[in-house]
Amino acid sequence: MTAAGPATTSRDKKIKVIVPVPLTAAALKMYEEQVPPDLIAPGYDVEFVGVRNGGVHGGNLYEALLYEIFVLDAGAKAEDQGYSAVCINSMSDSGVGALRSRLKIPVVGTGQATLLMACLLGRKFSIITMWRQWDHFYHKILSEQGLSSRLASIRSIDVEPDPVKLLSDKAQEIYTRLEAEARAAIEEDQADVIVIGSTTMHQSHAHLAAALPVPVINPGAVAYKVCELLLATGLTHSKSAYSSPAHLADDMFACVPSRYG
Repeated sequence: MTAAGPATTSRDKKIKVIVPVPLTAAALKMYEEQVPPDLIAPGYDVEFVGVRNGGVHGGNLYEALLYEIFVLDAGAKAEDQGYSAVCINSMSDSGVGALRSRLKIPVVGTGQATLLMACLLGRKFSIITMWRQWDHFYHKILSEQGLSSRLASIRSIDVEPDPVKLLSDKAQEIYTRLEAEARAAIEEDQADVIVIGSTTMHQSHAHLAAALPVPVINPGAVAYKVCELLLATGLTHSKSAYSSPAHLADDMFACVPSRYG
């Protein structure tokens, strides 16, 4: 997937976007919609990939560990493969620390990028999510980034997500319920920024952004543009903070079959 305009060249910067669940080809296309061609700056090429295997929807710490393992598996060789940056397309930030240790190229976590962006846009933000069982991911990132004081609330419609179909078979009902929770966050919790709680919910962004009186952050799009920003400014993570491993085991999980072949 490339920006509109000239064809991809060998000089284009390639960004690998990793979704931490195994995906069918049809599901992958729906995730790609987060970064439409007009959002991609000239000179960048974007590739979305699902992981080989692992968790289904991250609703517990068992699956959270599987996310970490298979994101590392999917991204460990990205630098050797010619990618210029890696983006983890999930508010879980699965594997971000491990990949920053393994790689020198920028590694962006959607959760971190999104919540820090929310802090640029307002005093307090609320996370509006589908499923209460994702709360452990949000609290992890809030703690890691020291942002708990900026959180107005986490509000959920408590509907189990489908990481393959996304919102396609119940979109309007979901949009209406998410909007109601977002309005409550603004009116009752004093949120002045709304964060969509998962990249699996990205299809709700246009509806919420049009309906609500405060900024609504679409996490996958923001994280992708942070990758471009880091590459454009020549910045990457500190290897003092994320020291490189002395011994590599990149192929440890190569024997695990791909769930969708």
